[in-house]
This record gives sequence, C-alpha cells and structure tokens, in this order.
Amino acid sequence: MTSMTSEDDRHLLLRIAREAIVAHVTRSTASLPPADLLTRPGAAFVTIHNRGELRGCIGHIEADEPLGRVIARCAVAACSLDPRFPVVAADELPHIDLELSLLTPLEPISGPADIEIGRHGLVVEKGARRGLLLPQVAVEWNWDATTFLAYTCHKAGLPRDAWTEGAQLWRFEAEVFGETAEGKSVI
Repeated sequence: MTSMTSEDDRHLLLRIAREAIVAHVTRSTASLPPADLLTRPGAAFVTIHNRGELRGCIGHIEADEPLGRVIARCAVAACSLDPRFPVVAADELPHIDLELSLLTPLEPISGPADIEIGRHGLVVEKGARRGLLLPQVAVEWNWDATTFLAYTCHKAGLPRDAWTEGAQLWRFEAEVFGETAEGKSVI
C-alpha cells in the first residue's frame, strides 16, 4: 500500500497519541497542534504494548471525524477502556510502545479468495455483532485467509464459520507505524 502520510505526519500522530495517553493517566491536559493532516477525516486504531505485550487496542473504522481527534480519543480509550486489560498506570508510561494503523475505507468481499495476508484487515458483521482484526494480526499468527476469517468471526462473538453463514465481510488496508518505548519511530 502506498503511504498515506509523510514521516513528519507519522511523528506528529504518534506524538498526539502519546500526549493524549500521558494527559489522561496523569490527569493533565493535552491539546492538538494545528495541522491540515489532523483536520482531514480519518479512520484509525491505536495499539499499546508494554514491554512487547499487548496492553490495549481501540479504533474507529469510519473516516467521519477529524484524524487528530480520532487518534487522541482512541489512544485514551486504548489505555483506559479496552475491556481485556486494566487501566494503564502512570508507572507503565515509560515502558509502553504505541502503534498506529490508519485505515482505508471498507470494501465488501465474498470470502478467502478476496484476502491477501499482510495487506488486508477484516471486518465481519452479523446482526448486532461485529469484529475487526488488523492486517498485522494474520501475519503475527501466521494465519491463512480462511483462518483469518474464522478468528475475525470469533472476535465478533460469532461461530468461527459465520462467514459462510450469511455474515457480511469487508476488507481494508492499513498504514501501520509505531514507536519504541524511547519514542523513536519505526516503520
């Protein structure tokens, strides 16, 4: 996928995410700097790791709000509202790494033949249940397209074969970049 942002943009977005988390955890305030990038609509996920272990991941999949606001809000939610984890504590702040995934619009698909591992993330929806897995998840776990669909169904709280039983399927791409605990960007 062609990069949607410049290196300076990526540094700015990572800084916004980190400052939002620090402000939330320390009960201080953070503000968004003026930048055209931050006012354009965007969809994104913020993933937090502490010493390499997943610590939170929350996102917004519709590009219907300004990207700067989406990144800041998702960063705070990832550190405080992910139901899988306790709230990030102040003593963890020096040890967390942030990863941002900027999402392209969703495209409907019919099944595994429409999925390229490492390129596509997935959304599965049936009834009131919806699950999303980012493109990097299938790579990290060495899944094929069918397994990726099954786990996305599972994430939605659906049977693993729900994708064959009338669930709606979408794919998307993501520009993924992050930092180390020292704040150095990695692409």
